[in-house]
Amino acid sequence: MEIAKRVVLVTGASRGLGYEIARLLAARDTKLVLVSRHAAALNAAAEAFERSAELITIAGDVAQDAERIVAAGLQRFGRIDVLINNASELGPSPMPALEELDWRDFLRVLRVNVAGPLHLAQLVIPGMRARGEGVIINVSSDAGVNAYPGWGGYGASKAALEHLSRTLAAELDGSGIRVYVVDPGDMNTRMHRDAEPGVDLSQLPGPAVSAPAFVHLVENETAAYGRFEAQRMAVAV
Repeated sequence: MEIAKRVVLVTGASRGLGYEIARLLAARDTKLVLVSRHAAALNAAAEAFERSAELITIAGDVAQDAERIVAAGLQRFGRIDVLINNASELGPSPMPALEELDWRDFLRVLRVNVAGPLHLAQLVIPGMRARGEGVIINVSSDAGVNAYPGWGGYGASKAALEHLSRTLAAELDGSGIRVYVVDPGDMNTRMHRDAEPGVDLSQLPGPAVSAPAFVHLVENETAAYGRFEAQRMAVAV
């Protein structure tokens, strides 16, 4: 799928990995629907990108505002070709052990990291089906595969997102819609710093290292489903 002129919805786009993905897409003449809970940071991102890309910004929470988000994107552009579910919720910071994790905090993590992405996918799939093509990319984590003390709530949500993605891909088989899971790898981001306050992350790469993998998958991957580790892909955009 040539990404130029396509409409891409990116959640969590105001900073970190979402910002870097949006920056690359803007440079590729993509039409952008950028979403974040952080309105001021989102507006700043839009100012940086709008000179090179047509875009709309939506301050909203994927756990609550999926219908409003997709409706705004469709009203502006008439279609959504690619959905990148990047927005994530850690829960309390620093992250507690599972025996101490308040179930209400865990429910919030599940709503943002699992239910929100599914709802957004449900809303964009009909249009993708009608056109016979589309791409849905769900951002995961190695915490969804490996057991790291303190990462249990977040990791469980990413494990659920990965299985949801596999099942969705199986159900969409033959539709022309591709579903991918991407583990961006450890990165020096505000989210990671919030997860492990006080830990020196300066040796980790920034999100700009992982972002090119997302553009590469949209434009060059042909499999109907796949799980990819962004930092191992070593692609240039």
